[in-house]
Amino acid sequence: MNRNKLTPPATLDTRGRPMQDLRISVLDQCNFRCPYCMPEAQYHADYQFLRKRERLTHDEIFRIARIAVTLGVTKLRLTGGEPLLDKRLPELVARLATIEGVDDLALTTNGILLAPVAQALADAGLLRITISMDSLDPDVFRRMSGNRGEVGTVLGAIAAAERAGLGPVKINAVVQRGINDHTVPDLLRHFRGSGHIVRLIEYMDVGNRNGWRMDQVVPSRELLKIIHAKWPLRAVDSQYPGEVARRYKYLDGQGEIGFISSVTEPFCGACSRARLSADGVLYTCLFATAGTSLRDPLRNGADDVELAGILRRIWHAREDRYSELRRPDEREFPLVSKVEMYRIGG
Repeated sequence: MNRNKLTPPATLDTRGRPMQDLRISVLDQCNFRCPYCMPEAQYHADYQFLRKRERLTHDEIFRIARIAVTLGVTKLRLTGGEPLLDKRLPELVARLATIEGVDDLALTTNGILLAPVAQALADAGLLRITISMDSLDPDVFRRMSGNRGEVGTVLGAIAAAERAGLGPVKINAVVQRGINDHTVPDLLRHFRGSGHIVRLIEYMDVGNRNGWRMDQVVPSRELLKIIHAKWPLRAVDSQYPGEVARRYKYLDGQGEIGFISSVTEPFCGACSRARLSADGVLYTCLFATAGTSLRDPLRNGADDVELAGILRRIWHAREDRYSELRRPDEREFPLVSKVEMYRIGG
C-alpha cells in the first residue's frame, strides 16, 4: 500500500471531525434478505434495483476515492449491498490500492461468495476483511439472513480469508433480543483463540424497513456483564482515532472482542466516515435523510478541482450526530425517512 510522504491537510466538519474514512457501496444488490436490512416482503424477486447505467463505474469510483484522499481520507472500505456480486471486484481493489496516501483498504461482506476470490483480493491489495455472521446456530442464521446461505459456507470463507493473509478477520454480529442474543456465547466460544475478532453490534434503527423498537436492543453493557462472568475481560485502548468498537481482551489470552454501541453509547463525536452510495450520492451519516450527488457533476464534465470543492463543501457543512440526539422512547423513527442501509453499507 502506497503512502504519501506529505500528509494532506485535514478536512474538518462543523464539529471539528476530520474526513478520514470513505465507505464505498459498489452496488445496492444483495444475495441475503436480512429482516433488519432488506426484508423479503419489500425486496422481492421483482424489486427494481439500480440499473448498470445508474451505478458508478469503477473509473468513477476510483476518481472519487483518489480525490477524497487529497482531502485527508486514509481509509477506504468497499461495501454493498453485497460487494462480491461484482465479479470484477478484485480489479477495483487493485486500482484503489495504487492510490498514494491510502493506509487501509478493507471489505465488508456476508462471506457467501468470498472463498473462491479471497486470494485474488489479497493479491490485488486488500488488507482487511469484515464478515457479517449473526449466529452459528443454523436455524437462527437462516432466519436472520432471510433463508439465504449456510453457516458452513461463511466459516469456509473465514478460513479462506485467513489462508489468503487477510486475518485477523472481524466477524460482525447484530444482536437482537429474543432472536439471536442467546447464541452469542456459542459464537464467542467458537472464535476464542482463533485470532479472529467478534464484534457485537447493538440492533439499530437504520433505514425505514425493520420496525425497530428499543426493547429489541440488547445493550452492550448487558452483554459485557454476561460475557465477563463466563470469560473475564479487560478493556484495551482503541487502535486509531474514531474507532467505533470498544475493545476488550480475554484475561486468559484467548483473543479479543468488540462492542459497537450506537444506541446506548453513541460515538458521533469521533465519527470520521463519509459514505458513497452505488449511484454516486455522498452521505455524511449512516442515518442520513439526504445526500449530495457526485455522479451528476462527474458525468457533466466537472474536473478534479471542482469535485474536490464539492466534497470539501459537503464535509465542512456536516453537523450530523443522529445517535446522540436519538430519542428511542419517542419512537421518532417512522417520522424520519432515512437512507436504507443496503444502499450505503453498515
